[in-house]
Amino acid sequence: MKRYLIPTFLLLTSGCSLNTDHSDLNARMAEIERRPKGQIEPIPTFTPYSPYVYSATAMRSPFTRPVLDSEQRLVGRRLDIAPDMNRQRELLERFNFDALSMVGTLSGDGQLWALIDDGEGGIHRITVGNYLGKNHGRVVSSTTSQLDVLEIVPDGTGGWIERPRALMLEEKGNG
Repeated sequence: MKRYLIPTFLLLTSGCSLNTDHSDLNARMAEIERRPKGQIEPIPTFTPYSPYVYSATAMRSPFTRPVLDSEQRLVGRRLDIAPDMNRQRELLERFNFDALSMVGTLSGDGQLWALIDDGEGGIHRITVGNYLGKNHGRVVSSTTSQLDVLEIVPDGTGGWIERPRALMLEEKGNG
């Protein structure tokens, strides 16, 4: 059976190569080349994606019931909250809270001190219990990367409320 396989294969392949007339193929290719050249449509222009900036993160959730004005006066207001007006003011209480920045920490004798830049070229050392900012802000806790401050601000109705704030350590890159 193997001896008939090779001659049959040779006979079939030789039949394909005997016809060297490709005039029909050449005519078809010439016809295609004579046709007018088409144009490719230009790439459509797309407007660049502009991300949506959600700026309502600090606002009331739309899924909670709105607080009425009469209820809002009572929220956060306690009669025992008021700043001590007779207390000796500290140096950093002359500056707005937003102008202050935490630039480092020091530790010694089991106490952590935060280094605060006042924005005017001065660096000050404070710890828990010290005051800073114009709104009677008292440092309530500190870590090596953050100062937690509790401010006492007017509530707009003659009372006072506590407002938590934080100063984060600002790392400045080499540049």
